[in-house]
Amino acid sequence: MPNRRTSIMWPSPRLLRHACQITLFTRANCGLCTQAKQVLSNVWDKRPFEYQEIDVMAAGQQAWKDLYEFDTPVVSLSLFSLAIRLEAYKKKVHIEKSANQDGPLSRGSRKLMHRFIETDIEKLMNEAEQS
Repeated sequence: MPNRRTSIMWPSPRLLRHACQITLFTRANCGLCTQAKQVLSNVWDKRPFEYQEIDVMAAGQQAWKDLYEFDTPVVSLSLFSLAIRLEAYKKKVHIEKSANQDGPLSRGSRKLMHRFIETDIEKLMNEAEQS
C-alpha cells in the first residue's frame, strides 16, 4: 500500500487539456432561470465545470442587460486551456472570467437560450471539447 504522503494523483488527460466554464446570465423572478439553474446543477453532478452567474439587471451590468435583458436565461460555455490557466496562476495574472472573452484564454464561446435540458448542455460541452 503506498504511503499517503508520497503517493501522487495525476489529473486525467481530459482535465489537463480543457476546463469548461459555464456562465449563466439570469435575472430575478425568472422561472426559466430557476429551471436553468437546476439543469446546470444536475449536469455539474455528473460532469463538473467552472460556474459563474451574472444577474443582467444588477447594478454595473449594463452591457449584459443590453445584450440579454429579454433573452434570459442564457448559458454561455467557453473552454480554457488548463496549461494557460496554470501559467497565469504561476505568474499571478488574473484571468477575466467574462463569457464574452474570445481572447487567448478562451477557445470560443457557445450559447443556449431560454429552454434547454441536461442533454443540450452535455452536447454543447462535448462539441466544445472536440473542436
